[in-house]
Amino acid sequence: MSDNIQTVTVLSKTTWTPNLFSFTVSRPDSFKFTAGQFVRLGVNPSQLKYYQQVEASDEALNEDIFRAYSIVSSPFDEVLEFFSIVIPDGAFTSQLQHLQVGDELLLNTMPFGFLTLARYQKPLPKDLWLLATGTGLAPFLSMLQDLKTWEDYEHIVLAYSARSTDELAYVEQIERLQDDFGSLVDNPAKLIFIPIVTRETVDGALSERLPKLLLEGTLQARAGIDLDFDTTHVMLCGNPDMVDDTKEALKTLGLVMNRRGEGNIAVENYW
Repeated sequence: MSDNIQTVTVLSKTTWTPNLFSFTVSRPDSFKFTAGQFVRLGVNPSQLKYYQQVEASDEALNEDIFRAYSIVSSPFDEVLEFFSIVIPDGAFTSQLQHLQVGDELLLNTMPFGFLTLARYQKPLPKDLWLLATGTGLAPFLSMLQDLKTWEDYEHIVLAYSARSTDELAYVEQIERLQDDFGSLVDNPAKLIFIPIVTRETVDGALSERLPKLLLEGTLQARAGIDLDFDTTHVMLCGNPDMVDDTKEALKTLGLVMNRRGEGNIAVENYW
């Protein structure tokens, strides 16, 4: 086993829908990461309690399977939290859905990814837009549990899109973020949370896809803030179609990709 691979223990599991769940694991003392980064998690299905309990261990794969996962928790938390979707035919998530407290996973302690606020050198921080679908919410929750985010910006817009109300996970936590973290700094950013539900009509939620909401100005109107080349940082994380289409919509509105520290738009491409 590589020196970077450590065993971690599942501490809790939260089921949001039959296909969405979160879980926490122990955090190795030496492990450090920046809010927005991801890690590679590993599971050996044959070692999960589920297979031992149903006496089906012979049917379980006896090999380590690794996948990339953004970290939900703050860089300063004592545990690590992850947000997962179940892909029925997925070699990894179809196994991970069977997780139970006490199960062991493998953690590659080398963090990856550049979807971090440190990448922005120009424009200077003022308005931060975090646009997410599904489990793409994870890195943004990590950022919003980092006090520096609240110190550096004036406005933070979190637009979170799901197909149904049930799939809007973490809403209660999001609604507490201003009090739980913003209240700990002087002159904190104002958090503007905009839920989007695309396949149901829900009071208080928008209903179109993010690219359309941006191009029509609906998202900006709800936020009460314009997208401005000189003041806006925009981060995208979620399904590839959303990322690609929203990126193009933002370019149409005059924003540019962040390259070598300069520019408005940052995306994560590990999916």
